Amino acid sequence: MATIVQKYGGTSVADLDRIRKVARRVAQTYDRGHEVVVILSAMAGVTDNLISLASRITTTPERRELDVLLATGEQTTAALMAMTLKAMNYPAESILGHQAQVLTDGDHGNARIIDIGSERIRSLVGDRKIVVVAGFQGSDVNGNITTLGRGGSDTSAVAIAAAIQADVCEIYTDVDGIFTTDPNICPKARKMDRISYDEMLEMASLGAKVLQIRSVEFAKKYSVPVHVRSSFSEEEGTMVVNEEASMEKLVVSGVICDKNQARITLKKVPDQPGVAAKVFAPVAAAGIIVDMIIQNMRSGGQTDLTFTVPMTDFDRAMAIERQVAEEIGAEAVLGDPEIAKVSVVGVGMKNHSGVASLMFTTLAAENINIRLISTSEIRISCVVTEKYAELAVRVLHSAFGLDQTD
Repeated sequence: MATIVQKYGGTSVADLDRIRKVARRVAQTYDRGHEVVVILSAMAGVTDNLISLASRITTTPERRELDVLLATGEQTTAALMAMTLKAMNYPAESILGHQAQVLTDGDHGNARIIDIGSERIRSLVGDRKIVVVAGFQGSDVNGNITTLGRGGSDTSAVAIAAAIQADVCEIYTDVDGIFTTDPNICPKARKMDRISYDEMLEMASLGAKVLQIRSVEFAKKYSVPVHVRSSFSEEEGTMVVNEEASMEKLVVSGVICDKNQARITLKKVPDQPGVAAKVFAPVAAAGIIVDMIIQNMRSGGQTDLTFTVPMTDFDRAMAIERQVAEEIGAEAVLGDPEIAKVSVVGVGMKNHSGVASLMFTTLAAENINIRLISTSEIRISCVVTEKYAELAVRVLHSAFGLDQTD
């Protein structure tokens, strides 16, 4: 008998028919003798509808009250799932985030988990009940309802799996697993059987949307095996696990494309101590994440400073940097929203040379100009013009031997 945490996303529970199908899958797992804890997202579209309702009242809803509102999406799904299982004569009980003792900080809308008390879930599981938990939510030390941000149900699931020492956390989505690249871009993409936590962290940070990055961080920290699979088929998915020796045999495991990027350049910045801090501090204070940074030295004690930000923050970042440019005496601020970041990822890169050379040569052969480059121990990223991004993905996928083989 194993303890299994199963998380189902919004598309998996989009309507009552899908909720019934998920309930049958949960029941099958229970019938095999396993202890089952189910974590649920809101039904597809519900969270957006709730945000829309709030915006009709005020364009700036108080974040605490918005959390109270948004948490009802997962509460609804959890109650419906428990009702469905009970109607099938299975002993189910639904609980909310605060009842599951998910303790978070007070950052409404993007709260981080501080601790999870496992006593109630363990007690219910010990009574052979199927525990249905509303994902995405918790409460702070003052008892206020909090939410964990987009994709937060993944984080709820892995954190709860860690707290109750589950044998595996199954993340059910609308895809069959984790692929070597986006199948919509490259038809030759193939599903991976296994991937390391570090590779998944890089892929999530680079724009892969299969798993929320904080859930992967939890999984790695507490060594929780995560099985990403489809709720619409019985096929095995992809296991996210600790790095294994066999994983290093494959130099590159995946190619990721992120089109949600924009480039900002400050021209002729004074090359003086403290100037970089003046450039980036206001952006950080605005909660804007800066990714790639490059500095090009000029003669005469000046430099050009270029960096990337999410496309969704481009206009705000440009406004901030125009003000900064006036304060520090930079000549101009240039923006380019038509870029994309293409990356290759693989733990095998740690012990193999020539990855960068092959990547650059492959892109050059297609006349794809590289605008920026950044690296980590297991990742190389290049910024290219957006219209060439998908071509770059396909040729790199082939160059590193990732195409589907019979």
